[in-house]
Amino acid sequence: MTRPALRIDGAELRVVRLPLVTPFTISTGTMHEKLFPLLTLRADGLEGYAEGVMDPLPDYLEETLPAALAMLGEVLLPGIVGRAFESPEALEATLASWRGHRMTLAMVEMAFRDLHAKALDLPLKTLLGGSGEAVDVGVSLGIGPIEGTIERVRAHVEQGYKRIKLKIMPGHDVALVEAVRAVFPDVRLSVDANSCYRLADAAMLKRLDRFGLDYIEQPLAYDDIHDHALLQARIDTPICLDESIRTVGHARRALQADATRVVNVKVGRVGGHGEARRIHDLCAAFDVPVWCGGMLESGVGRAHNLHLSTLPNFAKPGDTSSASRYFHRDIVLEKLEAVDGRMAVPQGPGIGVTLDRTFLDTVTVSAEDVLP
Repeated sequence: MTRPALRIDGAELRVVRLPLVTPFTISTGTMHEKLFPLLTLRADGLEGYAEGVMDPLPDYLEETLPAALAMLGEVLLPGIVGRAFESPEALEATLASWRGHRMTLAMVEMAFRDLHAKALDLPLKTLLGGSGEAVDVGVSLGIGPIEGTIERVRAHVEQGYKRIKLKIMPGHDVALVEAVRAVFPDVRLSVDANSCYRLADAAMLKRLDRFGLDYIEQPLAYDDIHDHALLQARIDTPICLDESIRTVGHARRALQADATRVVNVKVGRVGGHGEARRIHDLCAAFDVPVWCGGMLESGVGRAHNLHLSTLPNFAKPGDTSSASRYFHRDIVLEKLEAVDGRMAVPQGPGIGVTLDRTFLDTVTVSAEDVLP
């Protein structure tokens, strides 16, 4: 479906600080709040929204919040505000000349996707090629004492979540999984290492095979494909890559090398919905399932994830659990909550959520407008 080109009349770039309900601990550290950039693009009286998933410091990938703000404010937004684009693909072509900065580029692409869908009066999922009113969701549990983790697993199993993911790290791995599996022999269980092991740990990781895990996520270095292929040849548990997949080219090399048998697709990590859909399609061609990862997003990022998750090869439950698990109050008016392990895709044009502007103003650290 086409319509006249959308001229971007202006943009707003905010930095938002949301305290977490409880600290979230992974192998690289503990988060107490979510600090993120929020982008609004405006055209024809409409607004499109996206948030960034980069951290303040480069402890997930190389990108950082300060660098993203500079790239957006000094390069990307001045380069598109005042210009007209016929489609998201036309905008992607304009952004393609910039190397790296995948998370920052994703913000611009995702906000325009929302804007474009609203201009067509269609939900984003329809334009992406997805379908369905709700998607299966799982939950990701941060590192903590084993007994406490068992109780957290129990609570989320009772809530109906379709998959439980445990964060692990050296010294907090086999004993944890063994204890959880003993209590919950039939639950769909996976683990996420966030790159904290090395190939020399293969014998230890092999010990996880006996627990029937759905997959082990990103066990080795964040930028590695080769050693993951070597590790996969030594263990039975499927490897799922996350940080290592930033582009469809990375996905192709990983799939050809059998370095991954499941792929975590984070739209904010890979540069936007266009690249996420290309990775999705490539994995489908290899008969490799994908699922949608989370980065503790607010309702804006959560809504984007839900729409993306309606594509057919998102065959495993994602990380898009209830917003109330993370935030006392969200920045959108809609309640994005899971019911019996499924979450409804927001209805209406675009991503289907509305900013709670009164609350948003109270959690905004900074804001600037970019005009033609």
